[in-house]
Amino acid sequence: MPVIENNLMSKQTNQYSVRVYYEDTDAGGIVFYANYLKFFERARTEMLRELNVHQSFFLEQNIGFVVRKVEMDNLASGKLDDLLNVTTTITELKRASLRFSQQITNQDNKLLCTASVLVACVNLARAKPCAIPQAILGAFESAS
Repeated sequence: MPVIENNLMSKQTNQYSVRVYYEDTDAGGIVFYANYLKFFERARTEMLRELNVHQSFFLEQNIGFVVRKVEMDNLASGKLDDLLNVTTTITELKRASLRFSQQITNQDNKLLCTASVLVACVNLARAKPCAIPQAILGAFESAS
């Protein structure tokens, strides 16, 4: 599938803040690594909301976006009560998938975690990949 070329796409970013609560940590007050995935997920959802793309629309169309691949690098530890900033950038837009580049920093701007997340568009009834609806593609393209 051809990549939709748009050099401005990589400049479209979203910022999302999250506070580290006790439930996000292990017994030592350090963010449990799997919770970074939850923070990344929330940030991607909020980015879509800002583009006026809502998950309820996907369900009405019998479409879902599923994570196909994640590459995550844990660089430093988040701690209880930290205020984290999740930066999300759409780096690749194809006919049936999106790639996001994400990073988490703490309140001191220290880089804690990075991820590259490939998300595929799927027809839920058939459980098969499908093209991203034009209305959604248009929202991504107009944002850039």
